[in-house]
Amino acid sequence: MAIFMTGDTHGDFSRLRPAAFYEQVQLTKADYLVICGDFGGIWDGSDTEQQWLDWLENGPFMTLFVSGNHENFDLLCSYPINQWHGGLVQVICPSVLHLMRGQLYEICGKRIFTMGSASNHDVQDGILEPDDPNLERKLRQLNAAWALFSVNHRSWWKEELPNEEEYQTARETLDRAGWDVDYIITHCCPSSIQDIFSGGLYRRDVLTDFLDEIRKRCRFKYWFFGHYHEDKAVGKMYEQIIRLK
Repeated sequence: MAIFMTGDTHGDFSRLRPAAFYEQVQLTKADYLVICGDFGGIWDGSDTEQQWLDWLENGPFMTLFVSGNHENFDLLCSYPINQWHGGLVQVICPSVLHLMRGQLYEICGKRIFTMGSASNHDVQDGILEPDDPNLERKLRQLNAAWALFSVNHRSWWKEELPNEEEYQTARETLDRAGWDVDYIITHCCPSSIQDIFSGGLYRRDVLTDFLDEIRKRCRFKYWFFGHYHEDKAVGKMYEQIIRLK
């Protein structure tokens, strides 16, 4: 049994093809590929999207993912919730699972804590409402100005960040674990780590501050996260696929 990690896929799973992810020739459904957020495979319900999900389902490994800030939460929230390996998951397909926030899983003998989500950085110039009668005019104006904006329930959801119940669940989960796990998988990272590699480019928020609390209190071996579209030794994952030891 093996666990592999990679970063944001945004609905494009071509890096998981055998030509790039060659290790899969020896894998089975007892092996796992974990995507650190922005899975993007639940976005518009299109035929193309379903073809990718079928491709993942028919592949030789299990696909697991935490949520990012680019997910269609209206669709994602419609999937059933089950118990799996000690934590709650949403079952997208029998072998494609969403690892939910604040959960602890026992996988391949390792204790893995998950806390998906991140702030959307494409909202600096506003969030539009889809039923706004002036939506098209505002879209033209904002696009012409190269503005950073999103549309509620189309490219932005309030569920992109955890709610208070999910933070409480996370603390209770770590309390039961004695704040001692093997791996932590998130989409964004603790504020202090973000400050170091971004030079202040990314703003702190309630989630990154909460992750800093976990960083200070929890014992862990490795922490993996996506979101920033780089591969770095601090644990940032993007296009690289690595195997956990």
